[in-house]
Amino acid sequence: MTFTANHPASRDQAKVMNRFDITKRMVARLKHDEAVIGGIGYTNFDLWAAGRRPQNFYMLGSMGLAVPIALGVALAQPQRKVIALEGDGSILMQVGSLATVAARKQKNLAIVIMDNGTYQITGGQLTSTELGADIVAMARGAGIAQSAWAADEAAFEELIELSLREDGPWLIGCRIDKEKPAETTERDPPRIRDQFMRGLGVKQ
Repeated sequence: MTFTANHPASRDQAKVMNRFDITKRMVARLKHDEAVIGGIGYTNFDLWAAGRRPQNFYMLGSMGLAVPIALGVALAQPQRKVIALEGDGSILMQVGSLATVAARKQKNLAIVIMDNGTYQITGGQLTSTELGADIVAMARGAGIAQSAWAADEAAFEELIELSLREDGPWLIGCRIDKEKPAETTERDPPRIRDQFMRGLGVKQ
């Protein structure tokens, strides 16, 4: 591990941060047309509000598929850094994808998990992370050695910088609050798909 900050050993030791704030911090560091796949729900909405990048893909109604889609993009364009931005409830539905990412040793892929312990968009029901599950520990167990909880905002920015600069795969766990999103993603799937394809240079 090349981390220079002290990272929490468990979810309970990480600071609870604001989702929109750290999303903006992440987007501000994207300088080389990196692709970002936003999972459904408030994680997606805050990505939309943080800036309309054509390299962003906004998931609509397909829970748990941000990591598999991001892996596909990373495989198709190995010279491009790819980030999967996912919530705790969604990754728990596709936890097996972490083992696939680890097995592929996908160097250009990073996964950011926004974990507030609830299925917030459907009414705030508790997820398993609020009951003791630790997604970072699960990712390490699956074989993603470069997995860590972000201790705070500064540590999150450091981890993002590392994931953009060095080989992965990476998984960055973020404890986040339950604030409402800044905006709501436009529900126009054909337009989202078209802009993303153009953003990746696969459509003129």
